[in-house]
Amino acid sequence: MITEVKKYYDGKSEEVIAEFGKSFYFDRRLFFADVRVSLAYCDALFQAGVLTRLESERIKNGLQAIVKRAEFDKNYFEEPAADNIHSFVETRLLQLIGETGGKLNVGRSRNEQTATALRLWLREEIGEISKHTRDLQTALINAGERQKEAVLPAYANQQKAQPILWAHWCLAYFEMFARDRERLDEVWRRTNVLPLGAGVLAGTSFEIDREEIARELSFEGVAANSLDAVADADFAIETVGACCLLMIHLSRLAEDLILYNSAEFDFIKLTDSSSIDSFLRPNKNLEILELIRGKTSRVFGHQTALLSMMKSLPLGVHKDLQEIQETVFDTIDTVNSCLKIVQINLENIRLNEAKTKDAAAKQYLNASELTDYLVQREIPSKIAQEAVGKIILYAVSKNKNLDELSLEEMRGFSEIIDEDIFHALSLEQTLASKNQIGGTAPERVFEALESAKVSLEMEEN
Repeated sequence: MITEVKKYYDGKSEEVIAEFGKSFYFDRRLFFADVRVSLAYCDALFQAGVLTRLESERIKNGLQAIVKRAEFDKNYFEEPAADNIHSFVETRLLQLIGETGGKLNVGRSRNEQTATALRLWLREEIGEISKHTRDLQTALINAGERQKEAVLPAYANQQKAQPILWAHWCLAYFEMFARDRERLDEVWRRTNVLPLGAGVLAGTSFEIDREEIARELSFEGVAANSLDAVADADFAIETVGACCLLMIHLSRLAEDLILYNSAEFDFIKLTDSSSIDSFLRPNKNLEILELIRGKTSRVFGHQTALLSMMKSLPLGVHKDLQEIQETVFDTIDTVNSCLKIVQINLENIRLNEAKTKDAAAKQYLNASELTDYLVQREIPSKIAQEAVGKIILYAVSKNKNLDELSLEEMRGFSEIIDEDIFHALSLEQTLASKNQIGGTAPERVFEALESAKVSLEMEEN
């Protein structure tokens, strides 16, 4: 058996091993970040006296030439021999300017180079996710404003519970995504720390100015410990973790849209009337939203992979850390695409106001108003609840809504009930009574809509 294995791999083992360790097919997206890091490091080497001015200029000109070539040559990255993006750039630089290009790696390890490029790239991508989330928030506000007086039932335990304004529903998701952006901002700050200068893991013996490099690359600070700088990946885990929560909110929103668009609910329409394909395939929007549910699990899987990989990993630099990149890359791609898809659906959403209002006015969703009515008239809460329970059972037996009962019928359960009960049970008053901050009273909801709009406008300015 051993002989057969040796025979199979004779002349191929080195190739198999080399291919197994390559990351160029996925880390090439770090190209521009890697070049930026190298340009800044070149300046630092010149300031430290490691490079002459001529050498520094040759290296920088070479790097800029590589960028220009990459921008217009689609086949530029077709390099089977490249192990990773860093070796690719290094090889291209040596081809352009010769041995001088090799001096760029003086005092710099691949560990810190990779960590810096990833942080630089991820910093920009976190900003993009936050921007797309803000665009989604804008779509929610616009959807709420288009039909801001529309009413629909809110649910508890998958049963109709209380009526709310459609805009209140939109604002609920607005708040979720606002917290997602806050988390992304926090992750961005911890990502925006420069590891360059950490060397292999113990630091560098060359007098490079790490703080100047940080300023040139717009990092807010430098890593305080060289070993931590290259050996940990908490910034990546936090990023994917924040994306997991964002995807949870996207999946819940997607599921609501799927349910509300179903024939059983018929609360909303998602079809874009300008699209011929929408008429030919009326369920295409639902299929896309179903994909968002599935892709949420995908992002969860990436988070689990990162946590499992880092768990009990001895402090130091390990090849395992290479696996960080693919999980992060796919997470970023997935989240960005899902944000755009949900935004498109919200821009085309229309509420079936007659249907939702009818649903909100039935099935005793105003029962809590009747309880409040009795409690406000000094009936003990427990007794009030018992009385309301009996009234509902009676209404069910008569196949009536609460506001369809006569005053005489209701007074049979509590003589304190008076003519004003019908005003209290009306849909308009049920909504208006929730007039505390955060409530669904029209006055409060319209204030919240305006506040949300102002906050988004201030960000843009």
